[in-house]
Amino acid sequence: MDIKGSKFIVTGGASGMGRQFTLSLARDGADVAFCDMNQDGIKAVEAEGAELPGKVLGFLCDVSKEDQVHQLVADAAATLGGLNGIINNAGIIRDGLLVRKDRETGAIKKLSLKKWQAVIDVNLTGVFLGAREYAAWALENGGGPGVIVSISSISRHGNMGQSNYSAAKAGLVAMTKLWGGELARYGIRTGAIAPGFTRTPILEGMPPAMLEKMVKPVPLRRIGEPEEMYKAVKFIIDNDYFTGRVIDVDGGLVL
Repeated sequence: MDIKGSKFIVTGGASGMGRQFTLSLARDGADVAFCDMNQDGIKAVEAEGAELPGKVLGFLCDVSKEDQVHQLVADAAATLGGLNGIINNAGIIRDGLLVRKDRETGAIKKLSLKKWQAVIDVNLTGVFLGAREYAAWALENGGGPGVIVSISSISRHGNMGQSNYSAAKAGLVAMTKLWGGELARYGIRTGAIAPGFTRTPILEGMPPAMLEKMVKPVPLRRIGEPEEMYKAVKFIIDNDYFTGRVIDVDGGLVL
């Protein structure tokens, strides 16, 4: 699929990798409807994208809410004049060990159901809803060509303190594989990328010593850049023989 002239939704598009995907797609000539929960962030990205070749339009949307995702897809399609795909990028982190014993009191601390459910709702259910609503819209409007790209993580292999996040990112890859089989008959491809440690506001806010410790086991001895993650997304969009697979972009790190 040629990116130039295409029309995409990007979820979580007001910051981090989502911002990069939104602006890079528009820079390459795509029209992009992105969503986020941060109204100020939406306005900033719209302003930054105003002079790019493709349109950049922002919407408020909580991807864990079925009615909001349905409306997002409908509004994006109407505003852009159609859709060719969705980048399921929105995600949150609520880390915590499954259980731990307090060193001072001996009390047992548990990963709360609230933290578990918040991450599953956004990082897994949000991907399911985005993919389902886009695919349903595509089928109602003649099918593909179309593509669903979802953002997993190196943590899908299991990362201590991230039971919720790891489960969601692993489930996302499984859904990508099975959707590749289910949707091929309609001309819709699927793909996922699994970034390693990437330069985002969260990482940039870490103390230098902690960041250095994090980067040490990475064979390339650095964190990834958002534009490097976009190159993997772009490959999936560009390559019409790619479907149902995940691309690791992690500097060679093994968790």
